[in-house]
Amino acid sequence: MITDKGQEWLKKALGLGEGETPFPWQMELLRRFCQGEHVSSLDIPTGLGKTSVMAIWLVARALKAENLPRRLVYVVDRRAVVDQATEVAESLRKWVEADACVACALGLNGRSLPISTLRGQYVDNREWLEDPSSPAIIVGTVDMVGSRLLFSGYGVSRRMRPYHAGLLGVDTLVVLDESHLVPAFEELLRQIEKGTDLFGPKNGALRNLIPPFKLLSLSATGRTQGNSVLRLTEEDCKHDVVRKRLNARKSLEIRLLDEKTKLEDALANHAWTLAGNGVTAVRVLVYADSRDVARKAKEAVEKLAKGNKKQGKPEVKIETELFVGGRRVLEREGAKKRLEELGFLAGSKVERTCPVFLFATSAGEVGVELDADHMVCDLVAWERMVQRLGRVNRRGDGDGRIIVVVEEGLLSEEELREAKNRGHKLSEKQEEILKLFDKRREANEAGEKLKDSDAKKLKNYEAQVAQYRALLEVAREGGSLSPKSLLKLRECQPLASAFRMATTPEPLRPALTRPLIDAWAMTSLEKHTGRPDDIQPWLRGWIEDDPPQTRVVWRKYLPVRTEGRPPSRKEIEAFFEAAPPHLSEILETETYRVVDWITARAKYVREEQKQEQEQGQEQEQGQENNNVLPLRNEDVVAFALGPDGGLREYFTLAKLVSLKEKGDKEEKSEKEKKDEKKKFFGRLAGATLILDARLGGLKDGLLDDKESTLPQTADDDKNWPGGDVIGFRIRSIEASTVVQRDRDWRERFRFAAALTWEGEATRWLIVQKRRGDAATEEDRSVTNPQLLDEHQKWTEARARRLATALGLDDKLANVLTLAACFHDEGKRAKRWQQAFHAPGDGGVYAKTEGPINYQLLDGYRHELGSLLRIGNNKQIQKLFQKLSEEDRDLVLHLITAHHGFARPVIGTRGCEDAPPSALEKKAAEIALRFARLQTRWGPWGLAWLEALLRAADQQASRDNDAQDMPKEVLDGASVDPR
Repeated sequence: MITDKGQEWLKKALGLGEGETPFPWQMELLRRFCQGEHVSSLDIPTGLGKTSVMAIWLVARALKAENLPRRLVYVVDRRAVVDQATEVAESLRKWVEADACVACALGLNGRSLPISTLRGQYVDNREWLEDPSSPAIIVGTVDMVGSRLLFSGYGVSRRMRPYHAGLLGVDTLVVLDESHLVPAFEELLRQIEKGTDLFGPKNGALRNLIPPFKLLSLSATGRTQGNSVLRLTEEDCKHDVVRKRLNARKSLEIRLLDEKTKLEDALANHAWTLAGNGVTAVRVLVYADSRDVARKAKEAVEKLAKGNKKQGKPEVKIETELFVGGRRVLEREGAKKRLEELGFLAGSKVERTCPVFLFATSAGEVGVELDADHMVCDLVAWERMVQRLGRVNRRGDGDGRIIVVVEEGLLSEEELREAKNRGHKLSEKQEEILKLFDKRREANEAGEKLKDSDAKKLKNYEAQVAQYRALLEVAREGGSLSPKSLLKLRECQPLASAFRMATTPEPLRPALTRPLIDAWAMTSLEKHTGRPDDIQPWLRGWIEDDPPQTRVVWRKYLPVRTEGRPPSRKEIEAFFEAAPPHLSEILETETYRVVDWITARAKYVREEQKQEQEQGQEQEQGQENNNVLPLRNEDVVAFALGPDGGLREYFTLAKLVSLKEKGDKEEKSEKEKKDEKKKFFGRLAGATLILDARLGGLKDGLLDDKESTLPQTADDDKNWPGGDVIGFRIRSIEASTVVQRDRDWRERFRFAAALTWEGEATRWLIVQKRRGDAATEEDRSVTNPQLLDEHQKWTEARARRLATALGLDDKLANVLTLAACFHDEGKRAKRWQQAFHAPGDGGVYAKTEGPINYQLLDGYRHELGSLLRIGNNKQIQKLFQKLSEEDRDLVLHLITAHHGFARPVIGTRGCEDAPPSALEKKAAEIALRFARLQTRWGPWGLAWLEALLRAADQQASRDNDAQDMPKEVLDGASVDPR
């Protein structure tokens, strides 16, 4: 039973008003969470609040639920432009902030609930990394979460990848929304959840020390996995709100599309009819599988609204909106606001005075809680049709009409042959399909296999026919497509079979093996022969016709050099590691769209500049655009980075323009041009393309090759919404300028933007990071210098507090705190103290104001120095001798890996504590120790243990930044064990 307090908390977490009660399935899920019962899947129709899983989990955590992970990761489809999960996470954060009892029960002690979202002020803020013992909500896409879980995080440096993987792979509940859309990813997560024998510690006793990884799949289609699926019960059907939504009226009408009518015109005409020819103030949702069809249908409706004087049709007022994917994250808040204004979000109270039309592609099928009065759509795979149907009359308040436009002449093989034999004239497409049927028959008779492309065409056609016939049957039986009717369809065998046939088959996928995970976990190796560069097949399977994606980012400052030698690959990669692309500034879309857009845009830019030069307006134009210099042909305007952050290639304006131009016999043939463009496509597939903002080409967050307005960028720290989450800014200064210190910012990297012939910098691009946000100790220049002994004591106190909060056993807690006591011993090296400009007062410092002299540091890794000094210190060795060999191994590894190295290698340059031969031997020992411990603890278990020390270290550094180590934390620290 759930206590009265638990029921009251759940009502508040769900935002219910007076007299409203949670749905029975929500109460049942809370009960199961609290009692530690396993739930593998949630099979609930669209519109019944699946995102409330977040609130239920949070309440269960506050009620001290047994064995329930601390972190909840809510995964949405990458096509989601406006995700409901972000709203829910933000509302839960506000609720916890407003209720001290809940915050106390969650162990937050005056802190806010950490959340990381896909848009808004908390977009990918990584606040959840700060405290592994704290509850946290992370909203991410399949690619974001999957890549980080597999030690390959997109947009994450190699040194931070084990940190992310460790906290995602341990003590985490992954809630996979619309799981039917990504069966390969669901299976991967299920393998990790069930694969403790394969991926976890070998020793059963150790297995109990690593908190579990769990998966909860959400789906509205009935395609669920696992043996503990939670579905609606009779109790749910008795609930007033559930009953109303289950019986929401949605009547099906099928309209045939003849050969003479274009799909966009048919969609527009039917939408116009649903709106009473423009006079009824209703919300009409128009879905099209193609973005071009959606755009043209919008234009057709707008043309109808203008009327026709000759026919006596007056102009009428309407509102329209195009809702498609490929939108920059920053502008997604604007898209959400527009949906609110039009009244298309569930629960909207907007007063409408005219018809409103929303034209959407698959981006409107997922994530966002759309609600329309009526819908017109084309025919797509059944699982997508279910998503679309759930966005009509969502709350059950109206009488929805659904028109499905189906291509005329969808006949079975037998019907096509019979029509042909009777002399009926077949359409061109019917003739083509019939020939394919003939080919298949001939191949079967000969014992051969039909060509893959032909087999796929036939399979898709037969699926369409099956779904069309099934929908016709539904229409004949009254045409109800209410959620309750859809549930009943599963029980009607002929119809259920037809809809299964119309469902996209699950793609083949590669196996997830232990050697593969072990290879991915070796993050300190740039290359590994056993590590595939592309992890997409493991996340999405091998999907035919799944176009590759490209992420596009606009920046004001790029690592280009206006004078002197060109920058090296290493300099460019270091620049982008210091200022990596942030989720809020990314636009992701199909690679072919990016290729077409950027080549067209580059050509348009050059043509614009030619016109300006001819008119003599170049100087005035520069002044009008705030002294923005025009682009030159030789300017580098684009950098393509691979998923690992490595540079693939950079491109000048002239190069991009040349890709758009046709072949020339005197220069390059048409074939050579096509080959160049094909190669360019390959460089952009799966890449992040970082562009000079002067290229423009962005309008309302969407690609537009005619748009010349300079887009807003994140890197100059000016008016970027939610700028705090970016974590960096870039400044361009003359070399002679003295950089003023800023308490909130610290220098991370300098790029020489201009050099003299002698190689001296005359202008710098300085990447600054917010204090407390660091991936490596080179970032640790601070406002408040701190002595080494104090820092290690503070880190030990934080580690002890973490161990207590996590409930670690005494043995593991001792390992963690011992590692914290000595993790920075290598900073005692004279080289480190001098390179970091430690104060010359005789003290040994762990934190300094900098700046860092990298030349003097010479690649020295203080973690290696810590290991050597521990080995040479007899007092420390006495402590270590009390440990078992396995625990001693773990302490040493945590120390060497606490900045992301030693997985398995660490550099030996700059270390003067031993001769080169001894250092090489020590490095080999470090690599072998990593291998032993990964075998012992499992890849995610070991990464999680590393993350605990790294978190304690960073917490102690933030305490120093704030000049405030809480007394209750420090009191938990031991006396210096030496």
